[in-house]
Amino acid sequence: VQLQASGGGLVQAGGSLRLSCAASGRTFPPYAMGWFRQAPGKEREVVALISGSGGNTYYADSVTGRFAISRDNNKNTVYLQMNDLKPEDTAVYYCAARPSRYYDTNNPQADFGSWGQGTQVTVSS
Repeated sequence: VQLQASGGGLVQAGGSLRLSCAASGRTFPPYAMGWFRQAPGKEREVVALISGSGGNTYYADSVTGRFAISRDNNKNTVYLQMNDLKPEDTAVYYCAARPSRYYDTNNPQADFGSWGQGTQVTVSS
């Protein structure tokens, strides 16, 4: 599966952005998808995950209540709606696919093997 992330940009604190991740290639059955981010000098971290059907989601504590992950399987696209953005949300955001309908709730980052190219999100204070 090939992934193309888009929607990043520069926004002031308190603002919103919506990221999109378009999948192509082998997308059936619908894979679990995730958004991850990596800030300069920091390790990559999971932001949000969604199961293949969209019925299950997972959020990092730092974004719970502010971010929302969703998907449209008819369009092979996953979204990340980011509200009330903070300077600490500044990072390169990546989407990724896991070759399973579900993510591992005990190890959320496990087995995400297909990655998009990343989109920069910068939040100014």
